[in-house]
Amino acid sequence: MRWALVKVCVAVTAMVVVAFAVPLGLTVKEMARDRAIGNAERQAAAIGPALAITTDRVQLERAVASTQAGADGRIAVRVPATEGTAGVRIGDPHVPDADLERASELGRASTVPVAGGYALLQPTAVSSGSVAVVEVFVPDGEVSRGVTAAWAVLALVGVALIVGAVAVADRLGTRMVRPAKRLAEAAHGLGRGDLTVRVPEDGPAELRSAAIAFNAMADQVVQLLANERELAADLSHRLRTPLTVLRLNAASLGDGPAGEQTRHAVAQLEREVDQIIRTARAQQAQSQPVAVGCDAAEVIRERMAFWSALAEDQGREVSTAGVEQPVRVPVVRSDLVASLDAMLGNVFRHTPEGTAFAVDVHSSQEAVIVLVSDAGPGISDPAAAMRRGQGAGGDGSTGLGLDIVRRLAEATGGDVRLGASVLGGAEIRVWIALRPLATGGKRNHRVVRRRRLKRPAATTEA
Repeated sequence: MRWALVKVCVAVTAMVVVAFAVPLGLTVKEMARDRAIGNAERQAAAIGPALAITTDRVQLERAVASTQAGADGRIAVRVPATEGTAGVRIGDPHVPDADLERASELGRASTVPVAGGYALLQPTAVSSGSVAVVEVFVPDGEVSRGVTAAWAVLALVGVALIVGAVAVADRLGTRMVRPAKRLAEAAHGLGRGDLTVRVPEDGPAELRSAAIAFNAMADQVVQLLANERELAADLSHRLRTPLTVLRLNAASLGDGPAGEQTRHAVAQLEREVDQIIRTARAQQAQSQPVAVGCDAAEVIRERMAFWSALAEDQGREVSTAGVEQPVRVPVVRSDLVASLDAMLGNVFRHTPEGTAFAVDVHSSQEAVIVLVSDAGPGISDPAAAMRRGQGAGGDGSTGLGLDIVRRLAEATGGDVRLGASVLGGAEIRVWIALRPLATGGKRNHRVVRRRRLKRPAATTEA
């Protein structure tokens, strides 16, 4: 398309240049010829006064030599003979006598083409009453003087116009083709699975409208895929919670065949669910995040109400703090639910029955910190636990729980830390950033410690 526009512009410009340059070149040639003939007429007119007063050869030769053309030998004078006077011939004429006779009879100047140029014949009345003819030879070099230079200038101007037209056409073609090329490349990229590709909304109005429609379509595709993956992950997490309950209940069935079969079936089901979660999370990590949010306090209250039933069965003391007021966080609700379930599931899995645990929320203008702490044996090697969170979990652990939590925090610019809790066991501290930190800034994880089990107003006991 770009080269087609350039070719059309070159053809049109060339036609315009030819239409104007050819007539202008012919006009310049004609003007040069007229200039040369006019100069010859002035040279012939300079001989007229001498012919009017005398026909003496010496006087006439002196008058001819006084002119530029006469000095160059390009003037010839023919005075016809009359009664009592002899004819006079000065110089070598370039035309035959018949042409001279015809010019004398016509009585007006005329131009005759001759070898090497033109001959201007100028009739002039002399004192004897006859008509003399002055011939001025105009060579071709004089007729075409300046024509070649003028034509060269016209050719250069024409070439410059064509080159300028090509440059303008190429610029316009690029402006039209580039958005279309970007749109095609973006379509190919989206077809290959690159969901982050977008098209700059510039260029002509039609291509700009196409870019806007493409970007809207790509956003819709991303939204649909994100919703699908979130749904798959959410359903998988919802299965993970009752599986934890089933595994704990299966442990109480004893060592009989029925108990072993139940525990084997639950373990196999856990592995299948874990594989589904890993796949959903891997796909979700590759997609563009969707800007959404939820109320962390409401989510924590809802999940604590769910887990409190199992906590009551196991004799665990439960407490919460900081969830009385809404706490908005920039994460998907299903992701926060999955993260809380993963952390609380770890408490039930890795601490003995009867171990107390608590969930505390601290908020500021920069971040929201969620603390999940317990009174269990604690974590002897937090670094190794975080490595397990990246997928190196041992028997009975998928290694996915802390990975879910870490992904949620890092998606906002936050992080996850493990340490000792005020209850004497392990503490998982989740930093959810509410806005980006300044360059070189450091996160402040300091929070006000409370002994939650001694604050009945903020405690819900199971």
